[in-house]
Amino acid sequence: MAITMTEAAQAHVRRQLANRGKGIGIRVGVRTAGCSGLAYVLEFVDQAEPEDEMFEQGDVKLVVDPKSLAYLDGTELDFVKEGLNEGFVFSNPNMKNECGCGESFHV
Repeated sequence: MAITMTEAAQAHVRRQLANRGKGIGIRVGVRTAGCSGLAYVLEFVDQAEPEDEMFEQGDVKLVVDPKSLAYLDGTELDFVKEGLNEGFVFSNPNMKNECGCGESFHV
């Protein structure tokens, strides 16, 4: 089981951690939300929990709890800038469908 990041996503996380001044990486997870059932959650990580899985991408660490990893296995995290908008994009092979607004998904 694994999650990967593109170079653009790694660079963005690296910049954010440098601006923040601390942290070992980002936590990627899912929570129950939205009209399709699940939503992605991202947060900075200062210290991983013993049960967490850690994936190193260059010098950036992705931290995932075991429950979320079942939904995220094989996912690639990218960072995209389109005009004035920018943000993370998840390419999740487990996703069956997503809501119309793109805020939640179903596996």
